[in-house]
Amino acid sequence: MKHGTLVYDSESGRMDVRFGLEDYYGGLHCGECMDVQIKGKWIPTRIEMGDDWYLVGIHTDRLEGLLVRI
Repeated sequence: MKHGTLVYDSESGRMDVRFGLEDYYGGLHCGECMDVQIKGKWIPTRIEMGDDWYLVGIHTDRLEGLLVRI
């Protein structure tokens, strides 16, 4: 599994994972699974789109900047 940070790609309108300066996952699609780190613990989740992007079971106002592994 690779660790990275969730970022928003305004060109594609999708969330993405940034692994390094020029290393990206390539855009996330609905239903893709990952783990997100919350308070030092890894929580399994998946990304979905409703009115906006959200992580199932994760309650936060902002996805950008969350540490994930995928």
